Amino acid sequence: MAEKRNIILFGSMILLTLSYWVSASLLIGEKPFEIRVLEEEQQELNENLISAQILASQLDRVFTLFQENLALSKADSLADDASLPFLNNLTDMLEELDIKLLGIKPKPRIDKITYFKAPYIITLECSYDQFGKFLSEIERSPRLITIDEFEVKNGIERIKANTNEDKLIYQEFVVNLSTITLVKSKSKVVS
Repeated sequence: MAEKRNIILFGSMILLTLSYWVSASLLIGEKPFEIRVLEEEQQELNENLISAQILASQLDRVFTLFQENLALSKADSLADDASLPFLNNLTDMLEELDIKLLGIKPKPRIDKITYFKAPYIITLECSYDQFGKFLSEIERSPRLITIDEFEVKNGIERIKANTNEDKLIYQEFVVNLSTITLVKSKSKVVS
């Protein structure tokens, strides 16, 4: 009797296993393979979407770059020797960083063929940390700005003249920077 019961259990287990595999192949079939193909296709499309989003954001930056730095002619206000919007932006930046502006001197603009270079000599009083933040903000600015050179006025006379150690933290920086203004070229149409 125990043998008969074991044979029936073993036979029913084989029958259930075979029925599971037959139903799985008929009902499910190739669907897992198709799902894998669709998942790979979706991953590729997501990568394309991310690439398109990156390109779109970079195009926005290019548009801002042209909007802020492209003069339509040599008489454009953006190409002036002392651009008021740039100076306002600069003083706002210095005020936000708590940097003391000792002087600003615009120099005559340098007329290159495809762009203007408007140099400025700026004298600042701040700590090295504040100066580093200032350079970072200049780099992030939508205006094209080059820092030609800077000098730290930290001579031995300054150290001898200051009796207060707290004042030694603040240095005098002389920064020669230039704004670059692109000039729209007058292209000739060939007929």
